[in-house]
Amino acid sequence: MAITKILARKGRLDVGIRYVLNGDKTQEQILTARLNCDPGHECRQILETKRAVGKEGGVQYYHLIQSFQPGEVTPELALEIAREFAEEHLPGYQTVIGVHVDKEHIHAHILFNSVNADTGEKYHSNAQSYYRQIRAISDRLCRERGLSVLLQGEPTQAVSYIEWLRRSRGQSTFRSMLEEDLRTAIADANDLGHFFLLMEHRGYEISHGNRLGFRLRGQERFVIPGRKNPLFTEDGIRAAIQGNLAAIEAGRRPAVQLRPQYRPYQKYPRYTGFLALYVHYLYLLGKIGKRQYPPRMTPQLRQEVMRFEQYREQFAFLRDNGITTRTDMAAFTARTEETLANLMKQRTV
Repeated sequence: MAITKILARKGRLDVGIRYVLNGDKTQEQILTARLNCDPGHECRQILETKRAVGKEGGVQYYHLIQSFQPGEVTPELALEIAREFAEEHLPGYQTVIGVHVDKEHIHAHILFNSVNADTGEKYHSNAQSYYRQIRAISDRLCRERGLSVLLQGEPTQAVSYIEWLRRSRGQSTFRSMLEEDLRTAIADANDLGHFFLLMEHRGYEISHGNRLGFRLRGQERFVIPGRKNPLFTEDGIRAAIQGNLAAIEAGRRPAVQLRPQYRPYQKYPRYTGFLALYVHYLYLLGKIGKRQYPPRMTPQLRQEVMRFEQYREQFAFLRDNGITTRTDMAAFTARTEETLANLMKQRTV
């Protein structure tokens, strides 16, 4: 099974290429490949293509990721699938491929120029290109090799995240939660395909029939929110996304949220040593001076949130016992071991 997602990037091309070809992740670049560009000259050749056709602005490159289940494929097979995918879906695009094996699950990174070197046309990411081409080709290549083909996201993970989100927001119905997620995805999406991808990342399956339907993994029936609100029909969603982008370009709507209103400085206790480190962790996790849950729940952030209670208990333990340095910790450990030894001696008497 290959879970695929595509990201449009406007940042530095050389940074993206270095990440994909990282020797620590690709067995010293053994698990890499290029299409329509030469090793060591990828960045220069891609930029030359953009300059030649006068399309140097906007999206610089696309970053496509294929993730496989742990133990399902070998690194060599993942590279073979990624190469065949790029040859079929991206003819004429300068492409850099790297299979990363530094995690439990093998994943292939496919970076390609946003401009086609043969035609000079820009690549457009939308719902059709994702569902009818990217996912269709990737799934077919997996089936041909006897690999499973499943929808994105493990059921238990998706359901547990949605249930956590539901409790944290105090929402009582699935429909109200769905509508809030729909509005958030509409506000964040660049196009309809991006919208569908954002909804999948939130754990939803999508039915593309006469009306858009959504359900969580494991649910029996799809909910069709467009029946009650035309905003949530496919045409309504597309119009809303275009309206958001038009408002941003016209200056009527900020591209990013403004900072919170200024508040007078409030003095907090000053911590040092271990306590300061734990305060820093709590701040990064959003529990000090931030909202109670993150607007986007990435897998890495999800793991950190699940560990928050452990961090909080450890922080309280250090604070209550006055431990701020390694010396304090060593002294506490020595006292505890001495107390434990005395208790064991008393028990054996």
